[in-house]
Formats: sequence, structure tokens, C-alpha cells
Amino acid sequence: MDLADATWTDVRDGAPEVGVVPVGSTEQHGPHAPLGTDTVTATAVAEAGVEAFERERDAPVALAPAIPVGVAEEHRAFAGTLWVSPDAFRAYVRGVVESLASHGVNAVVLVNGHGGNVPALREVSARVTRDDVAAVAAFTWFDVVNADVPMGHGGGRETALLRHVAPHLVREDRVAGAAEGASTRWGDWVGGVNVAHDTDAFSANGVVGDPGEGDASVGEAMLDDAASALVDVLDALADRD
Repeated sequence: MDLADATWTDVRDGAPEVGVVPVGSTEQHGPHAPLGTDTVTATAVAEAGVEAFERERDAPVALAPAIPVGVAEEHRAFAGTLWVSPDAFRAYVRGVVESLASHGVNAVVLVNGHGGNVPALREVSARVTRDDVAAVAAFTWFDVVNADVPMGHGGGRETALLRHVAPHLVREDRVAGAAEGASTRWGDWVGGVNVAHDTDAFSANGVVGDPGEGDASVGEAMLDDAASALVDVLDALADRD
């Protein structure tokens, strides 16, 4: 049940007890991929997982609109990047979950597409659960897929999923150049510590990894993996509640 498309009476009559909130970011992903990459991919995974869960359980899931701005100050040097503080982000996410809970949704999965959101999502999920607002879990799609393609940033894994779910957004004529200007690893590591806080300190074009490594078939397989894992999380939260 897509809340953006449903009417309030649809939600009242359907009475969903489980909810999903896609959480993304608006940040640079190199010269070849859109600023909304993390939101597009998180939404695609959320939609696929919700569809599979609803089919399995024959019960509606409240699919909220995506949260499109996250904790992304590390990309501030690149034009178009938006970010909020971790405090503002946690407060916003909590408010969305509280809204869902007020309508009877007592189990919520936050489907995340941005690594910078992970610590804040972990904290807010625990806090909201401990406060008995709802049972909440944070789920980051690229951590659960089985793919030989490395994650990177704007690299093969993200680009492959884009090629499957939104191929028109990938600037294919820029992929080779994006790979040439990319870093091979995230950060500048010294003595086991990343001493680079911002992306431009180690990647001139914002890319980490080779975006040419994953094609649409890899993206399709990853979407299947992520959706299946999301269904498992939804099952666990629904049963726990």
C-alpha cells in the first residue's frame, strides 16, 4: 500500500500493521550517476520487498514516501549535494515512525541506501523501539546482497542496480571517465584510521570503484537478493511484535 497513492480511507480500511520507509540521500555519485542514486535504489528495494511480503502474507504494508536527504556532509565539496545534521535526521525519521505508529503500524523497517545514514539509523531504531513506539529495524540494501561487484561509491554495485531499475539515469558515456578518476578505496587510511573526513580528500570526481563492473543483470540479481532479505526482516519484526 503506497501511502502517496492511497487515500486515507484506503489506509483506514486496510489497517496495515507493518510499515516500510525508504531512506536515501541527495549527494554526488560521480559524473555518471544522479544525485538521487541512494533514494532511487532504496525505493526500488523497498517496493520489491513490500510487494513480495504482501504476496506472501496477503496483508498490506504501509509504504511511506522516501526520505530524500540524509547525513551526507562528507560530500559537501560536490555541487548539488544536500545534507542535514545527524540530530535533525534522527528527529525526522523518528517523527515519520511515530506518525505511522499513531495509525496502528507497530513494526517498521527503514530501508536505507546511503552509508552515511547508518549510525544515525541504528541509533534511532533502537531508541524508538526501546520507547515502545514501534518495533523498528534499519536495513541497508547493499550490505545484504550476494555480488562479486565491490560496493565503492558510485561504483559497480550502485551503478548496476541503477542500470536495472532506472537505466535512463546512468550517463553511460561518462562511465569510463568516472572510472579513470576514481579512488580504489574509501578514505585515506593511516595506522588503521581514516584521516580523510570528506570525499574530495581522496577522490577527485567523487567515485570509489569502477562503475563499469556491474551490468543490469547484476543489478537484477542484487534487487532479488535485497528484496528477499527485506521480506525476512519484515517477517521477523511482524512475528516479534
